[in-house]
Amino acid sequence: MAAVERIVVQTTPQDKKAFVAKAKRLDLPLSELMRRGALAYQSSETDAELAALADAAKAAADKAGAAIDDALDFISESNKRIAAMEARASKRVARKTA
Repeated sequence: MAAVERIVVQTTPQDKKAFVAKAKRLDLPLSELMRRGALAYQSSETDAELAALADAAKAAADKAGAAIDDALDFISESNKRIAAMEARASKRVARKTA
């Protein structure tokens, strides 16, 4: 048999009655009901924290995407300016050699 330890849980008499009644309805020992409840518990704060992290990650990804789009636009415009300058330089060289 596995080692067993005791945990004392303080509660109001009304809550104790509710726990005992629920355990009887579920045909479980009170200790099993409490174990299952404790193991299944998830704080709503955890969900809120995860949602906040997801929102922050989405905002960061949107900002990064916008920065990439801006950089690509700048590069495209720069390439057009360079092509125009090279075309003008080629025309000047062609006129000088003609």
